[in-house]
Amino acid sequence: MTVTIYHNPRCSKSRQTLDLLRGEGIEPTIIEYLQTPPDAATLGGILDKLDIEPRDLMRRKEAPYKELGLDDAGKSRDDLIAAMVANPILIERPIVLSQGQARVGRPPEQVLEIV
Repeated sequence: MTVTIYHNPRCSKSRQTLDLLRGEGIEPTIIEYLQTPPDAATLGGILDKLDIEPRDLMRRKEAPYKELGLDDAGKSRDDLIAAMVANPILIERPIVLSQGQARVGRPPEQVLEIV
């Protein structure tokens, strides 16, 4: 089974989720998404697997959210995805992918549903 985590080592929930996976004997592929953000197609696929819209995966308290006017209801899905790709700090974390599914590790135990 292949498990991938979009991880930010400075985030406590992301670290807890990684520790939880390792505690289950799973060594995931780790993508530090602030250094290697997903491209628009990948992020769109993750959103589809999560069955949510882009704003539901956005960290709305981050400065770029307000600066870029991302609360504007007129922004399209593609606009929002492009903003997250260009400003990966906006992406909620951690995200775990496994078996064609995805979960956000908030709380970390949610990821156990797919591994």
